[in-house]
Amino acid sequence: MDLTKSPGPGCSSSGLSLGLMPHVSASPVDVGGGSKVSENPISFRIESSAQGSLHPLPSIPLQLLDQKSEDRNRSVENDSSGSKASEGGEEKDVEEFCFFGHSMSFKRKRSVESCSSSASLSLSKISSTEMVARRNAVREWGNVSLQNADPEIFQIMEKEKQRQFKGIELIASENFVCKAVMEALGSHLTNKYSEGMPGARYYGGNQYIDEIETLCCDRALAAFGLDSESWGVNVQPYSCTSANFAVYTGLVLPGDRIMGLDPPCGGNSSHGCYLPNGRKVSGASIFFESLPYKVNPQTGYIDFDKLEERALDFRPKILICGGSSYPRELDYTRFRQIADKCGAVLLCDMAQISGLVAAKECSSPFEYCDIVTSTTHKSLRGPRGGIIFYRKGPIPKKRGALLNQGDDRERYDFEEKINFAVFPALQGGPHNNHIAALAIALKQVAMPEYKNYMKQVKKNAQALATALLRRHCKLVTGGTDNHLLLWDLGNFGLTGKAFEKVCEVCRITLNKVTIFDENGNIAPRGVRIGM
Repeated sequence: MDLTKSPGPGCSSSGLSLGLMPHVSASPVDVGGGSKVSENPISFRIESSAQGSLHPLPSIPLQLLDQKSEDRNRSVENDSSGSKASEGGEEKDVEEFCFFGHSMSFKRKRSVESCSSSASLSLSKISSTEMVARRNAVREWGNVSLQNADPEIFQIMEKEKQRQFKGIELIASENFVCKAVMEALGSHLTNKYSEGMPGARYYGGNQYIDEIETLCCDRALAAFGLDSESWGVNVQPYSCTSANFAVYTGLVLPGDRIMGLDPPCGGNSSHGCYLPNGRKVSGASIFFESLPYKVNPQTGYIDFDKLEERALDFRPKILICGGSSYPRELDYTRFRQIADKCGAVLLCDMAQISGLVAAKECSSPFEYCDIVTSTTHKSLRGPRGGIIFYRKGPIPKKRGALLNQGDDRERYDFEEKINFAVFPALQGGPHNNHIAALAIALKQVAMPEYKNYMKQVKKNAQALATALLRRHCKLVTGGTDNHLLLWDLGNFGLTGKAFEKVCEVCRITLNKVTIFDENGNIAPRGVRIGM
């Protein structure tokens, strides 16, 4: 075949030329059947007119075979399953290609060592004794205790343990979990990935994870005396803030309106929070339009008259009751009335009081609210996480002017929306060790010992409030109905931050809070004390 001719008519010149160049001939190679094929003395080169003489392109050695030799060679190679074609430890790769309309093939040398995997070679050089030593080393590396694996972290953790044991913990958002809960949190369940809901996972091997989560959901409903026909629950949220945001995401659109207690009045930032300069602090205010309601600065109680007036003007789609630092019972009946008047879904965040609710030591929001969220690690005394309860089934006939529209068969549609918001909208795989630990805590919640424990917690809070009032200390609302109280330090000339530091030196932990004075001004002169 002549490759030196110029391109035919109609073919444009690209500045490239192809050439076959002679090389030093090699000894023939036996490819089977008595046929000998000489090593290819020809190389293949692409030349460009634009290529400089200082940087010539390298030539590629080729071996041309006739069709018979090619077929015979391929047959031999297939029969021998890649056996060596020469004694020099080399194999021959034969590849076919079409060149200027002609069927051609070329053979190239391939070293056995280059085609063998590095892993195979390394394994062949490793003795059995060394392999056993390596396996043992890997096993030992994976089973080292924390104290030996990371002494630095271990020592810090030990210091924190001693701080908790030797001090007095009075932060209302904290609690001590039982040994069984800690064992579940540090278990092998942390290894499993289980995106999705029970029975509808994205991964296999979740049959036992499904059993754990289903049992946890059943125990959550039982702990608060809820009927599974009327209430559903999602135990996958990573925190109550995540739970609240999942409710917003599932039920309203970005920019829609929500309304909760102002954080300086005892509310939580996950219900919406702005700084005095107008900066949006929480995701609830960044992605939704939030307007807070406030307490009466003279009494410290929620001002329901102003709340109703603002709600009817603002028309929130979700009205939120509950907070982080409100020491009194919530009037759920009044909240329900206001929510019905403005056509809002009523959400209760019972993060602080969920343990008291389960023990029936304070009023329950489930009779009045559409959705109830909570943390699981505060008064509930479980692992750190969140939980969402939502109504199911038919909507009652008398639910206010706006919610009463439609026929009697109208049903709640919270379940699918909330579950989808938790996953896949906001979270990935649930923390299975947390869910198992929560199931353990919820089992304990239903026991008489837990109810006695929560009774004593409430008594302790009220006893402390009485002792402080006897010593002329000023408490917001003048006392407490739950497990926490707010101490206004203004008459002592102290700020909450300074008092917090003084208590910490005395191994007492509590947290500073802002307080509304009688003129409605915000001052950081309070502390929150919890049992």
